[in-house]
Amino acid sequence: MDYELSDAHKLIRNTAKRIAREKVAPRAAELDESGVYPEDIFQVFAEAGLLGLTIPEQYGGSGAGFLALALAVEETAKYDNSCSLILLLSALSTQPINLSGSDEQKREWLPKSASGAIKGAFCLTEPNTGSDAAALESRATRDGDDYVINGEKVFISGGDVADFVCFFAKTGEDGASAISAFIVPTDSPGYSVPRCDRKMGVIGVPTANIVLQDCRVPAGLRIGEENRGFKTAMLTLNTCRPVVGARGLGLAEGAIAYALDFARERKTFGQPLVNHQAIQFMLADAAIAIEGSRHLVYHAATLVDEGKYDRQWAPYLSIAKTYATETANKVASDAIQIMGAQGYMKDHPLERHYRDARQLMIVEGTSQIQRLVIARAMIQGDINYW
Repeated sequence: MDYELSDAHKLIRNTAKRIAREKVAPRAAELDESGVYPEDIFQVFAEAGLLGLTIPEQYGGSGAGFLALALAVEETAKYDNSCSLILLLSALSTQPINLSGSDEQKREWLPKSASGAIKGAFCLTEPNTGSDAAALESRATRDGDDYVINGEKVFISGGDVADFVCFFAKTGEDGASAISAFIVPTDSPGYSVPRCDRKMGVIGVPTANIVLQDCRVPAGLRIGEENRGFKTAMLTLNTCRPVVGARGLGLAEGAIAYALDFARERKTFGQPLVNHQAIQFMLADAAIAIEGSRHLVYHAATLVDEGKYDRQWAPYLSIAKTYATETANKVASDAIQIMGAQGYMKDHPLERHYRDARQLMIVEGTSQIQRLVIARAMIQGDINYW
């Protein structure tokens, strides 16, 4: 693997770094307090071309790929994980169409998504089915040239501001082979958002409860073949796992950098905190985990860009997601510890980083589900260390 970033990757990273410092950082605390979606920052991302990084050029994107998106997400997450989620959602909401949609669907929905004219959301999780995604209860019934969809989705990031959702529902009897995927415009009759969640972190991008009640959708908005939607959902999650890891990587970098600046100035026992070995060990442990996360995330994102995201390669994507997100939690905790009581206060960003980090070990496959994927690959010989 070539570990040197291309000039295009460096340009994207530097663009995201500038936006993060100039636009995201000054708004981060306010977004955490208000919980209001930052439309202005979304538009800045759109103007910079950061919303179409994973969308092919022929459909209005730049085709820069998932490593490029991971780099942009990493830089943004150093200051605010809500805004990094906006970038991730640009891929998560369009990838089902990108992977399995018809040419007509791609030409209709992808260019507008890349330009920021519309926003999307990914609707898989239900009240009774989280990790067990094959056990969906939502149902889509064919009625002439339409499907009539009934079902409820929960914890849908950006669901209250979306213009369309990729909605997964059963069209067959049972199990993974009974699930289909649909593009559902949010202005469709029968589509509603009853409430948004009161949550611990990542407050700047609300998560919504979404209900479809006798919602009629043209058959032309089914993504791919009937009863083949589960594979689309899983491949979408696979491709986006390195980007979730990038959210953890950036958060860890931002947290420890802030704590280090504080430790250089704060004096105890007559000398700066950084002179104490106990603090130095915490800083070193953070650097070790961050660099490990960086290599895993960049490698996993490169695999995705090479088309390696099916079942054979899934464990490597899971490893990156798991290690980087767990690193974020550990480093955010240690950064607060370095600052002591100051780190616990809302006057500093670390308590927000700490709350935001906790989400990352749950979303898009919990750490436990990732470990099942990894262990299964080892047992079956897909990962072989002999």
